[in-house]
Amino acid sequence: MSRQLFRNARIYTPVDEGRPRAGKAQGALANFPRGAMLIEDDLIVAIGNEPEVLASIRKTRKIQEVDCAGRCLIPGFVDPHTHMCFTNLREAEFAMRLDGTPYLEILRQGGGILSSVQAIVTASDDELYHKTLERVTKAMQFGTTTLEIKSGYGLDTENELKMLRIIDRVANNSPADVVPTFLGAHAVPVTYRSDPDRFIDMVIKEMLPAVCLQGVARFCDVFCEQGVFSLAESRRLLEAAKAMGLGLKIHADEVNDLGGAGLAAELGACSADHLLAASDHNIMAMAAAGVIAVLLPATAYSLRKPYARARFMIEQGLPVALATDCNPGSSFTESMQFVFGLAVLNMQMSPAEALTGTTLNAAYSIGMAGRTGSLDKGKQADFLLLDGETPAILAYHAGVSSVASVYKKGMKI
Repeated sequence: MSRQLFRNARIYTPVDEGRPRAGKAQGALANFPRGAMLIEDDLIVAIGNEPEVLASIRKTRKIQEVDCAGRCLIPGFVDPHTHMCFTNLREAEFAMRLDGTPYLEILRQGGGILSSVQAIVTASDDELYHKTLERVTKAMQFGTTTLEIKSGYGLDTENELKMLRIIDRVANNSPADVVPTFLGAHAVPVTYRSDPDRFIDMVIKEMLPAVCLQGVARFCDVFCEQGVFSLAESRRLLEAAKAMGLGLKIHADEVNDLGGAGLAAELGACSADHLLAASDHNIMAMAAAGVIAVLLPATAYSLRKPYARARFMIEQGLPVALATDCNPGSSFTESMQFVFGLAVLNMQMSPAEALTGTTLNAAYSIGMAGRTGSLDKGKQADFLLLDGETPAILAYHAGVSSVASVYKKGMKI
């Protein structure tokens, strides 16, 4: 059994009390100005003020000491909403959007999500695996130690299963914990464009049973939005997924207030994501139902849209998590540090609230809080050493990485 003692650290962490942190509690952190953390193998066995941790250590076994030199020590980031499994970049499309070309025109020219779908069809398993693993590795360099990856660029049974198979392969070959999500209803395929309801029938009757038989996906997601899938279609799919034992997520109210946030509350989804257009009523319904709001500020930044109302959500007692939404079209970033900075500077979240949003609440939103998301005794030793004295350095020192070291399960990576 290996033992490591990290001492002389400024430790900041949310405290896991068995539920996501909401309201004023979202900004309540445990802070040890001269702290220490003892790790045995891959688990935290003691954390607190250095004299107290040192007094608890039995001297009978060898221990490796790491002097943190007064650096800030925080939990590893948890990224609960990504689309990292893709091959082709859409850089030219980005330039077209900046020039004012509407998305529907880009779609008509074969761009948008349809180009990503075609690239998945033609990519070999090895090509898709290596490109996905490369993005996960880059995310880890920026401090992400746990993340979710969605399918959704297949849009048929064969290629959705292919994506989930690759995501599972990445999970088995990366130090990061990877949570797979099935997003077969990400867009309406061309062959179903005139009848999206029939596509939902196919997803329910063909895709979902195959996905459950494969046994990789932990959640089912749907893009509930005008021009994609209606509230009724989304409800049918999520109810079927729930009946088959999958957790529920929903892309909700990104552009229009279609009521997706209310549907998440009605069905008891784990999270509703985006929420730029969510109504006051449905935000409060989510809070009452215990649904987590996963906000994606890098997407609003990229699309030059108003940001989600994080301040209002927190004031209503709605737990807020933050994610990159890493994807080739609307948010091509693997950096949770960038997301942290946007949340603080453009969404009126305090650094403490943003830290909870990028760690513990994010872990709850993908069912991983029992293992990670905070520096609590018995959890995995997933943590970061920063080039700064407080978590505020992540927003204050903009445009660079403030992560000095990344540890996953006690191992420096």
